[in-house]
Amino acid sequence: MPTSNPLSWSAESLRRAIGAAGVALWSWNVETDRFAMDERGYALWAVPDDGNPVKFEDLSARIHPADRDRVRAAFAAARAIVGAYEIDFRIIIDEEIRWISARGIGDDSHLHNGVAYGIFLDVTGRKQAEEGHELLAGEMSHRVKNLLAIASGLTLISSRSTTTAKEMATELTGRLAALGRAHDLVRPLPGHQGHAALLGDLLSILLSPYEDLGAFSGRIRVAVPRMGVGEGAATALALVIHELATNSLKYGALSADTGTLDVSGCSDDEEIKIVWTERGGPAVEPPNGAGGYGSRLVVRSISGQLGGSIDYTWSAEGVIVTLRMKAAKLAD
Repeated sequence: MPTSNPLSWSAESLRRAIGAAGVALWSWNVETDRFAMDERGYALWAVPDDGNPVKFEDLSARIHPADRDRVRAAFAAARAIVGAYEIDFRIIIDEEIRWISARGIGDDSHLHNGVAYGIFLDVTGRKQAEEGHELLAGEMSHRVKNLLAIASGLTLISSRSTTTAKEMATELTGRLAALGRAHDLVRPLPGHQGHAALLGDLLSILLSPYEDLGAFSGRIRVAVPRMGVGEGAATALALVIHELATNSLKYGALSADTGTLDVSGCSDDEEIKIVWTERGGPAVEPPNGAGGYGSRLVVRSISGQLGGSIDYTWSAEGVIVTLRMKAAKLAD
């Protein structure tokens, strides 16, 4: 008795396989510029499947402006490509950005009755993961450079307040240990380990490596409302404070014997405001352009994770940084 061939695909089997793979089918009449897609394709592009013709230009209107010319040129050149081609691009649907991979076979010899065929694949998840890895790599590189600068600065601070090599070694070891505790707050813990902290305690741990006479008893002063900082927000806020302290140690008030740092705060039901005020350090000037990677990292943390903003006031006496955060976000 003959057995069924498992590789003999019916139309229904092909539809099920394509649906399971998340693939959208398209065809393009190169003469009339008319596009046709399956149900998944119309949903992916958010185009109504009402029987009206869809042209390539109709779809182009949904392509991200930064990618539009590149995609048009690629599709126009596809007919001259021998073999398979693939292009990734972004589309904008109701302010949501999706990444699409368009794949097909080039060369007019593969046309059937003047129609080219191919697929669309939603690759948003993969692209977001790639962007996340690039951000992480850049952030890690930035932090390593900062840690080297901090170690040098802490050595200088310790040398000013000690008279013997033994005293300096003891003090420097203590500062580096405090820096390690502060760095743990900047590093996200796996599996949501750890607990929420009080805002004042969080700032105390982060700034203690830079204090000459013990946390907040010397040139660093902190006066903030007594309030909790949630587990998720603690990492973002710690990263911001760590970056501000690093910059102050490299260029600002904490780099000088006479420099002081005042961190004050106030709150209402909806917003928390923290003001970082440096005085007594070297003259400071606003950076040229948008700033470096650290500045972008701070803005991303404040606006993206804490729902707030950061403003700088540059003066001859020192920089003043105002952080505003949503109270609900800080408690998360």
